This record gives sequence, structure tokens and C-alpha cells, in this order.
Amino acid sequence: MLDTSREPVPAATEAPAAPAEEPRGCLFALSQPPLMIFLGVIGCLLLMAAVHDLFVL
Repeated sequence: MLDTSREPVPAATEAPAAPAEEPRGCLFALSQPPLMIFLGVIGCLLLMAAVHDLFVL
């Protein structure tokens, strides 16, 4: 039934505010193992190419 009383609504019946999520940035992305493995392989390939250019005839 529809409540037509003029009594104020107590604050305890209001829905609690949801906690705000923290934004995830670059450090979260770098903590992922597949990405670190990929970056490690690419870094090793670049290092090997640089060593080859510098020291191999």
C-alpha cells in the first residue's frame, strides 16, 4: 500500500554509498606475467642484435 504519511524518512533506510574503485594504471599492467615474458623476449632479441652489430664482423 502507498505510504502517505508526512513523517521524515530516517537516514538509516538509505542505500550505503558504494566504495570507489581505484584506477588501475601502468604498474598493474606490468605486473602481469605474460606481458613481462613478452617484453623480456623482445628485450633479449634487441640485446642480441645490438651485441651482434657491435662485436661480430
